[in-house]
Amino acid sequence: MKMMTFFIVGLIVHVVFFLSIFDIYFTSPLVHGMTPQHVPLAPPAKRLVLFVADGLRADSLFKPDDNGTVRAPYLRSVIEESGTWGVSHTRVPTESRPGHVALIAGFYEDVSAVAKVGGGNAPFKLVCQPPLNLKEEEEEERIVQERPNTSWKENPVEFDSVFNESRHSWCWGSPDILPMFAKGATGDHVYTHTYPPEREDFASTDASRLDTWVFDEVKNFLSGAKSNETLLNMLHEGQNVFFLHLLGLDTNGHAHRPMSKEYLENIGLVDAGVAEIVTMMDNFYGHDRKTAYVFTSDHGMTNWGSHGAGHPSETLTPLVAWGAGVQTAQRESSHKYDDNYLKEWGLDTSRRVDVNQADIAPLMSSLIGVPFPLNSVGVLPLNYLNNSQHFKAESVYANAIQILEQFRVKMAQKKETTISFLFTSYQPLTESKQMDFVRNARNLIQKGQFDDAIHYCEDLIVQAMEGLSYYHRYDRVFLGSSVVLGFIGWTSYVVLFILKTHASLRKPPTNTHMVTERSLGQMFLCIGLLVALFLLVQSSPWTYYIYCLLPVPVWFSVMREFETLVGLVRAIPSLPLSKCFGYFLLVTFGIELLVVSFFYRAMLTLGLLVLALWPVVSGLYTKAKFRSLSWILSCLFLAVFPLLPVVGREPDVNYVICAGVLTLFNSSSYLWSSWRRSPLIRRDRQLFICQMMQVVLCAYTLTSTHSSLQLKQGLPLLNQLVSWLTLVSSFLIPLLSSTRLFHRLLSILMSLVCVYLLLSTGYEALFPPVLSWLMFAWINIEQEAMNTHGSSNRTELSSIDFAENIDITKIRQLRLDDIRRSYFFVFFIIIAFFGCGNIASINSFDPASVYCFLTIFNPFIMGGLLMWKVLIPFVIVTCAFESIQVSTQLSSRSLFLIVLVISDLMALHFFFLVKDYGSWLDIGTSISHYVIVMSMTIFLMLLSVMTHILTSKRILIGWKRKMHFR
Repeated sequence: MKMMTFFIVGLIVHVVFFLSIFDIYFTSPLVHGMTPQHVPLAPPAKRLVLFVADGLRADSLFKPDDNGTVRAPYLRSVIEESGTWGVSHTRVPTESRPGHVALIAGFYEDVSAVAKVGGGNAPFKLVCQPPLNLKEEEEEERIVQERPNTSWKENPVEFDSVFNESRHSWCWGSPDILPMFAKGATGDHVYTHTYPPEREDFASTDASRLDTWVFDEVKNFLSGAKSNETLLNMLHEGQNVFFLHLLGLDTNGHAHRPMSKEYLENIGLVDAGVAEIVTMMDNFYGHDRKTAYVFTSDHGMTNWGSHGAGHPSETLTPLVAWGAGVQTAQRESSHKYDDNYLKEWGLDTSRRVDVNQADIAPLMSSLIGVPFPLNSVGVLPLNYLNNSQHFKAESVYANAIQILEQFRVKMAQKKETTISFLFTSYQPLTESKQMDFVRNARNLIQKGQFDDAIHYCEDLIVQAMEGLSYYHRYDRVFLGSSVVLGFIGWTSYVVLFILKTHASLRKPPTNTHMVTERSLGQMFLCIGLLVALFLLVQSSPWTYYIYCLLPVPVWFSVMREFETLVGLVRAIPSLPLSKCFGYFLLVTFGIELLVVSFFYRAMLTLGLLVLALWPVVSGLYTKAKFRSLSWILSCLFLAVFPLLPVVGREPDVNYVICAGVLTLFNSSSYLWSSWRRSPLIRRDRQLFICQMMQVVLCAYTLTSTHSSLQLKQGLPLLNQLVSWLTLVSSFLIPLLSSTRLFHRLLSILMSLVCVYLLLSTGYEALFPPVLSWLMFAWINIEQEAMNTHGSSNRTELSSIDFAENIDITKIRQLRLDDIRRSYFFVFFIIIAFFGCGNIASINSFDPASVYCFLTIFNPFIMGGLLMWKVLIPFVIVTCAFESIQVSTQLSSRSLFLIVLVISDLMALHFFFLVKDYGSWLDIGTSISHYVIVMSMTIFLMLLSVMTHILTSKRILIGWKRKMHFR
């Protein structure tokens, strides 16, 4: 196989392996075709008001101040006198969209929804509201706001919700949340009122204005309804929902942290606003006592102002319910909760009723008498209801049948796509047992044995939920085995490819070999046809064909290299077995060290300490003391970063200033030493001086922006302009520099550091300069290692020029020492990713990092900037590795093959570590590690394909000479 073909095939294979994890572990739980379940009794409430304080932590609401003053006096009075309260436990990822889906639709959205985004090309989103006067009755739709239809905010998959089941739903709040519940709702009964997206500004002087806007709009709406007979009639119908989305707390939390004065004062504003809305609602409806109220949050927030992971401050949110049909406050001396929150919050005498976030959807449905959302997996929290046992029994029965309906549809779907004699049903809920469950529960209710019926239905819910999970995971072992088989086959083929190419095991094909290969091809073709037929009979999805058929050609390629393996076995007696075995043990230990470092960052420190000893152990220290000492010191300095906290730090621009000074010192030192050897030409000298001045400008821009935001003066336009120009120029300026090795690397470094400074908030700004120091030391010491091995083609580093043509005669074969180089590269890549942050954790990213570029919430731009911040250290390491390949006279593609084997072994290790059971946090963490390694491998393969194209002999001369401006 030609090298280019090999890389393209490898890229395709790795993309398949990458996508497989989502098909195996993140398939959508949603099914369709269920029958809505109604409670035959009259509901206690005619309408429901839902308050969602975005980003509100449970302790922030419940815990009094240091002086004993409660932050939300009205809600506190509700808890102590007229309502029921508890903690709503959210699920990872603790983000706004999945949190609201769980609250309002009753199910936990998974990552597969991202892959099914639709409707993104629609030019506008129409947001409807009812007419406010009789003259407007003919126009039942009015454009409140026209804006680009950003697909991440809408329904990637169709699902039912409390709003959809209601008679009418009126919603006020953020344009990021409301449209996803309006889109997909049957009919036109969900009306949304949103403010412009530009209001969501992290640099706003007062983000609580977002909540004030919502409260004012609701007041104006109710006031205007009194003069609109059509709207008044609609408002007095039953089964209505009012949804108030309050984003101010989340915005203030991100901008100022949850312990800040702005955040805590915003809680008081929300509390006062809720009290006003309750009073106005009661007055509007004549105190008919038919309004139920629910106050909660979609997620919490860490002390450092982020959310997305599973820290208790993110997963524990408040829940307070009161009004029609809700149990009033109960006193309780003993509690079933073993945490100390009740005493800490001063609520140790009040009954606390905790729920899962998805349980709130059936609670709201039960209060106003609408069917439970069809896809809900929430369990009705009966302790929140103030109604008869008969009503509770009928409600929990409808809840059980609604979940059982999902189980039946899921079972039928799986049965249709599985050969009958291979299908294994969920034994606790076979079809006969389902009928018995339903019949017995109905009989208990009819006999008036309501308590027994409730317990019986709760058992049915548990069984149905476990059955849903069983069928949801039904194909995981089958698909996982196929992917692992393909993975092992691909890794084996790459190893054989390396041996065949670089170990002199290549032999000319014989007639016998050709006959055997033909027979082998026919055998694997038959295997492929049998697999395809098996999948066809089962009506499997098209993706199953890819995962199950991929191992066939991969293992065919492995078996074709059987003679290479035989040649290796025969050559074993002539190999330095002790050295080979030593390298095998070291690489195995090294891979395990990298795997463990994904869970414990301190292991990277251990790895760097071991690497620091390499010159001493290998004997390089005695031959190149200065370079060895530079290597040891840079390893020791870099080893400090994994020991520092990932998150939880307050912004400190002093570190950024220090990073700028360090970059200037390193650059000046190199330019001085370089000038003493061979003076720079005027063009290069001017360019480096301009880049050094740009470093100073970026450090000043960051400190100026930070100061302006602290004074609540917003993002200065000039600072924003400088930031974006720096970002754009960082891709262009290095191309203008000299093509000599160190000159080009230094230009790349300063361009990248300028951008990194603008994206930094604390000590992480020091990371690229220290990492670059180590990379320069690595390049130099690898040159000494080549001299130690007696290389006859030694080239001085100072004389290497990227613009020169490659002398193919000087390209050498792989050696055992190249395994070490490849491992160093993978290790440094992991250091680049995890050195000052954990990219596997969402809450490692601080939105404040992008405030030099923008402060108005934009997930795509902010995400792109944060991703580039993560990739900058990666680019530094990659450039150094490419320089080492050039200086050690080794083909980059050859060395990359070893890197590919190491990263594939890591990915395979993580694939085995993925847990099929356990908490969503554990499963998500394991999967994220696999995704990171696969993403790294795919990125490296793309880089290799591009390098192969650009360095082909025909393109090399013209392209590199154009870049050679000297």
